[in-house]
Order: sequence, then structure tokens, then C-alpha cells
Amino acid sequence: MSSCCGSIAPELQRDYARILELIEGARSIAISGHTSPDGDALGSVLGLGLALKERFADKRFYFLLADNGPVPRIYRFMKGADLFVPAASCDVDPDLFISVDCPVRERLADAAAVLDRARTVVCFDHHPAREEFASVSVRRVSAAATAVLIEEFLRWAEIPLDGPVATCLLCGLVTDTGRFQYQNADAAAFACAARLVDAGAEPARIALEVYQSQRLGYLKLESLVMGRIRTVAGGRVAYSYAYASDLIEHGVTSDECDGLVDVVRSVVGVEVCLFVKETECCHRVRGNLRSKCDLDVSGVAAHFGGGGHAAAAGFTYEGSIVETLADALPMLCELVGESSDDLHIEL
Repeated sequence: MSSCCGSIAPELQRDYARILELIEGARSIAISGHTSPDGDALGSVLGLGLALKERFADKRFYFLLADNGPVPRIYRFMKGADLFVPAASCDVDPDLFISVDCPVRERLADAAAVLDRARTVVCFDHHPAREEFASVSVRRVSAAATAVLIEEFLRWAEIPLDGPVATCLLCGLVTDTGRFQYQNADAAAFACAARLVDAGAEPARIALEVYQSQRLGYLKLESLVMGRIRTVAGGRVAYSYAYASDLIEHGVTSDECDGLVDVVRSVVGVEVCLFVKETECCHRVRGNLRSKCDLDVSGVAAHFGGGGHAAAAGFTYEGSIVETLADALPMLCELVGESSDDLHIEL
């Protein structure tokens, strides 16, 4: 394998060798990320899948969406985005199922049924997991993005990347580091980004498509969310919210709202923040958490059945926006070391 092997731990090299053996021995391979896919889940599926598809032209590849929804608009520029199919409509029994960016089987949603029919399961992920569900798991919680692990595996296996495929992986890395602004933007992340750009990835294209091509309706919704920002715990915790009716009024889909939490995060003095939005389902709320320091918000997400990283996590809550805030904000106050006895939730 490539000269990078010396920098990879022997046990990881054994895992990579086993995964490559499984890929080479499979005739059909299904690849899926988690439900409500973000840039890392989508970019990692495409980066891995397209690179393997080019190397192993005789195999059948299935690029799965864990949900029935479409690829979010801001990620449709990536090569291969039109190859995704909803997992619910995939009736194959793959020889190999590869899960990317997903710490628990439940977050595969509809794709879990395809996993159950697969002969073998492999996982690439950078989230902590309660238990492994794959035959071979490459899990490194210190990695800035799953895309970093995919790039490392492909480099180890000497599977080349063209520019568009490298762009898919760079998109995953850029979005999961918040444009290299989050605490996970370490030296390894920048080194990976440099290799991807050297392979032809286009950071300017990613910036344009993901961050600089917002529709007017979204910007008006962002302004509304900005006007609703409130702080508690002496200004150390911030929150804001959007109702389903707000999304309808401005013509914004739920998958376009991922970046709104960063508006809340930007308030000076804030250490942790929460953005919540109603989904189309009655009494169901999606919460996004962020930390600007070394405080870990993933435990709050886990309390509600969600997950993520120390600095970025999410969850789904069965209830109203008021109920979600009433349950989550006291936990965030406690996280920053402030009392929630006098907490007043303002809407």
C-alpha cells in the first residue's frame, strides 16, 4: 500500500485491509449516511462510493438516503448527488453495506432494513457509539469529519481521487468544521484539506454553493430567527426558534435550516446555544446544539435520544417548542455552571 502506511496504527491498517478485502469480494455494495443528512454524511457517501465505483467498475453500487426526502438543495452541486435513492425503495440484498457518519443503527432510519439484509456491514464514523453494529468499524472520535477517515482509507488503498470526488470529501470536512471555525479544526483536518485541494477539490465552489447561494426567503427567515435570540444564565446560554409556519411563510424547507444555529452561536459571551424548529409533524421539534468552548453539549442531545460531538449535536423532541426549551435550557444552564431556578423562557 501507499507510503502513508507508516503513520497509520497497525490495528487500523488491519481494519483497512479487511475492509478492502470485503469490497473486493462483494458484487453489490450499498452505502448510506444518517437520517437528515448533512454535508459530511452526503460528501462521505459520494466520496467513497464514486472512488470505489471508478476502481471497481464491475460491481453494483447503491447510494442511499436514509429518509424519503431529497438531497438538500445546497449539496446538490456535488458529483453523484443525482445517484442517491431513498433507502425505502431499495429492495436489494447487498453483499456489503457501508455505513458512514452514523454512530447508531437507529439513525440509519429506512436504510437499517437494507443493512439487515446485507451479508456484511462496515462502518466509517467519527462519533462515539454506545455499541458497534458493524462487522468492521473504523471509529475515530478525534477525527474532524468522517470525510477525513474516507480520505485516509482511499489514500491507504491507493485508490485515486479526481477533482469532483475530492470536492465531495472536502465539502464534508468544511461543513463539519464550520468552515474550519469549530474546535475540531485541528492540524489533521487542515492536512487532509490540503491533500484534497491538491487532488483537485474546489474550496471556492463549496463556499459558493453551501454558504453564498441562499435564497431570499431563507435570509428573511434567518433575520426572523436572529430577532428572536434570547440569552439566559448571565448571557452564557443563547437560544432561538422557528415555527413550522415560519418555514411555510418564507418557503423554506426543513433541510435548509441547518445553518441557523450558527447565527445563535455567534452572540458574544455565549458559551453554548440551542436552536429549535418545529418539523412538519405535529408536536415534533428538532434541536441543534453548539458549544464555543470546551463544554460538551453531546450529553444534552443524548438525554433526548440524539447525539453528536462535544461542540455540535442534535436531537428530536416529541413536544412543542416551549416544552423543548423548558426541558433543555435548564440542562444547558447547569452545563455552564449557572442556576436555572430563575429561568424565564421568553418567546
